[in-house]
Amino acid sequence: MRSSSPPAQRTTWTYKALRGYFSHDDDPASWEFRATTRSGLGLLNRTYETDITFDPTQERTQWERFEHYVQHLNRADPDNVRYKVFYIARHGEGVHNVKEASVGRTEWERRWSRVDGDGVLMWADAALTSLGEKQASEAATFWIDAFKTAKIPIPGTFYSSPLRRCLRTLEIAFAELVASQGRPFEPVIKELLRERLGVHTCDRRSTRTWIQKNYPAFVIEDGLTEEDELWEPDVRETYDEHVKRTTELLGDIFKNDSSAFISATTHSGAIMSILRATGYGEIPVAAGAIFPLLVKAE
Repeated sequence: MRSSSPPAQRTTWTYKALRGYFSHDDDPASWEFRATTRSGLGLLNRTYETDITFDPTQERTQWERFEHYVQHLNRADPDNVRYKVFYIARHGEGVHNVKEASVGRTEWERRWSRVDGDGVLMWADAALTSLGEKQASEAATFWIDAFKTAKIPIPGTFYSSPLRRCLRTLEIAFAELVASQGRPFEPVIKELLRERLGVHTCDRRSTRTWIQKNYPAFVIEDGLTEEDELWEPDVRETYDEHVKRTTELLGDIFKNDSSAFISATTHSGAIMSILRATGYGEIPVAAGAIFPLLVKAE
């Protein structure tokens, strides 16, 4: 007998970056500009509707009041509306960045991005340079100070692209702070957090075995294959395809991660894709910098 019940409806979620909370709202969407890490991550000095009960004597820090406000938003209608603050970090300078700067963008795209190296430098799954390591160390110093003084919440979850420059940046930036809090340092590797796929050898990841051996503290998500099966030498992922992949990543995080404050260490193109997927605006971010974003899922 055929059921008279209506077919189940598939829930569709939309993701929107909210303005009015961080000073980065004024950043220009121009390739002549690069957003950098700001004091207090640029959280604006403003009031929230929850201040009157949470901080009537105005003794809390701006970040403590903002954290309470975000928690309040998440309690209002958790089945239909959710909020997360993303600390989006771009990896420190990589070997590929040095080569591109030396030959220029046009020549990099035409020739050098398609090979593993030049006989002196190797940039397949590009590693950090010494400057990149220094930038990650500066991020670590920033986080230790920001946690102590501004009371910026430590991320509940740490996500990383599987490419080695992101793994190393995240490790340097957070391992010490997390250990100081008595928490296990267990960042999660997300394949969907990668840079645009294809052609550029710097964006071809190492094997799962290599990652496990060199970053044993990291949790590798299910489904990450031994070899890189997503990267193709002659097909470059389009911007729209990248945004679609990023939207899938956001859906995964909002559905399965209860943390309201999340760290995501990734790449310049992937950051652009996150900003596109959430309707924020295309703001280039400097190597090693941290860009905060409040995202509403509905």
